[in-house]
Formats: sequence, C-alpha cells, structure tokens
Amino acid sequence: MTIHSKLEGFPPERIRAILANLPPAGNYRVEVKPLRYRTSPHLQALCDWEAKVLTLQIPEPFRPFTEPVPYKAQRIKSRAGYGNRFDFRWSYREVRFRTPEEVLRFLYCHEYYHYYLHDVLGRKGAAETACDRFALQNFRRHKKQEK
Repeated sequence: MTIHSKLEGFPPERIRAILANLPPAGNYRVEVKPLRYRTSPHLQALCDWEAKVLTLQIPEPFRPFTEPVPYKAQRIKSRAGYGNRFDFRWSYREVRFRTPEEVLRFLYCHEYYHYYLHDVLGRKGAAETACDRFALQNFRRHKKQEK
C-alpha cells in the first residue's frame, strides 16, 4: 500500500505504523491531507474507486472533538401522507476523538470498508452506516497479543 502525506508531522512511515494492524486496501494509494475548518473540527474522507485513492483529511489545527456517528437506520412508515414512502429513525453514537491518530484510524477503517464493498465484494460502495459500523468496531482495536 502506497502512502502519501501532506500533513506536517505525519511522514508515510509514521502513518504506516499507525495503520499497521488494520487490513490493507489492496492496490489503493492512501493520501493524508490537512483539513482546514472554519468553526470546528469534523470528519472528512473520500474513496475514489476510479483513481484507486483513499483520501483521509485530519483537522488542522487539531483539537479534541466529539462527532455523532450514525451506525443504524430503521425504516418507519412516513406520517406525511405520501403513500408508501418511508422515513428513517437514525441511531447515533457520540465518539470523542482525542488524537489525530484516532481520526486517521477511524477514517481509514471507514474508507477501507467502501473499498472492500466495491472492489472485493462487487457491491455498491455507498453504504455509509455499514462503513461507520465497521469503523466504530475496529478503529480502536489494538494488535492481538501473540502467545
């Protein structure tokens, strides 16, 4: 996996070490860039299937922040009177991102799952809640201890 970084203090070797125990995204290139924000830090990333690039943006300057992450949507019958239309009841988990490394791992897990759905399973890759569930389950996991 090729890694490019435009984020100060995060050379490719450091990023590779941060992502070491996560699954590799095949022949995709990982690009890490700073995210300039106006009011508050937030999550932002992109999986480009044609260019085979995962772009991960880390808020700069970084300060710890909390982000609501949707992990489930339940269909409910619409009350608006539009026939068979459905609305959704969303379930969120508030996630506190304390370090840039946590943001990097979360975004990588999320975008990796887009890659996995699209390139490995051959499905639509736009399953946001499934990608968020995968990221929530895996971004804080550490390497298993060897016996």
